[in-house]
Amino acid sequence: MVRQERRSTATWSGKAAVISLVLLALFFLLPLLMLPGEETRPDAPPQPTATLPTLQAPDVSAGPTAAAIAPIPGADAAETVRLRRSDGSVEELRLDDYLWGVAAAEMPASFHSEALKAQVVCARTYCIHQRQNAPDKHPDADVCTDFTCCQAYLTREQAAQSWGGEAGRYTDKISAAVRDTDGLLCLYNGAPIDAVFFSSSAGRTSAAAEVWGADVPYLAAVDSPEGEEVPGWRTVVNFPAAEFITRFTTSCPQADFSGRPENWIQGLSTDASGAVSKVTIGGVEITGGQARTILGLRSAHFTAEATEEEVTFHVTGYGHGVGLSQYGANALAGEGKNFQEILEWYYTGITVGGCS
Repeated sequence: MVRQERRSTATWSGKAAVISLVLLALFFLLPLLMLPGEETRPDAPPQPTATLPTLQAPDVSAGPTAAAIAPIPGADAAETVRLRRSDGSVEELRLDDYLWGVAAAEMPASFHSEALKAQVVCARTYCIHQRQNAPDKHPDADVCTDFTCCQAYLTREQAAQSWGGEAGRYTDKISAAVRDTDGLLCLYNGAPIDAVFFSSSAGRTSAAAEVWGADVPYLAAVDSPEGEEVPGWRTVVNFPAAEFITRFTTSCPQADFSGRPENWIQGLSTDASGAVSKVTIGGVEITGGQARTILGLRSAHFTAEATEEEVTFHVTGYGHGVGLSQYGANALAGEGKNFQEILEWYYTGITVGGCS
């Protein structure tokens, strides 16, 4: 009896082993029997592939996207610009050719490509804004080549001569910046802005109201990341005392320098950017911008001291300080920001796109 029970148990164990082997084989072989393209359940997980994972689409509300900043092919080529040159002659150019010349003249071609693109969008916006809002500024032209009035401009020949051995590479680089931003403008409430720009700040831009006395919502003060890497970022200007007095009284005849030298320059106050907003020189109160112009300083971000022998100014940055900082734009591009992010950084509340 005991032997019979053991035999039955052994037989059952053998059958169980066979069944287990069959099930195990089916478990591994069944997936191989499925043909490619066979319909699977809707809730079946996706099969792995050998390709890289697809990145999740960026949140539009979190920042710019490629679709939002797509160029408008052919837009610049369809526009013309009347350009007044330094000799008084007026030439009609295609907008894309004009923008190439402005970018070549206004920003070092060695800058990051995204900074160059930002510069091109500024130049395009400035040109269109001038044409729409200041038609009497140049009755015979839209813009001129005087950078103190409009924007600087170089022909391709002039630029190539200044670039030397890098001419080919820089020519292509600027051409790409124009092409990749074709037709794009900085817009505020749907209209092109007054896209002013300058070379470098002392760490923060100035609001338009602080420099020019008129509030412009998109020209607010913002932080700017450039610094000691900028050539000539800090400068020292020394005037012999007699030359300083002559230069200042030429513009302000009522100034009085009869007192002690340490009292010649007083009441220096600064705006939110640290630039001089007001200063009293020789008893005459003027703005920091006026002092900069009269004395030929690189910016209104300065300190000053005077002795009987000389007057010394310590200056930081270069330019009027409002709008886009070119060296700041290059620093932001170096941090990985694209041209739209750079433009939206410096022009508060604007959008980048085509103007209908």
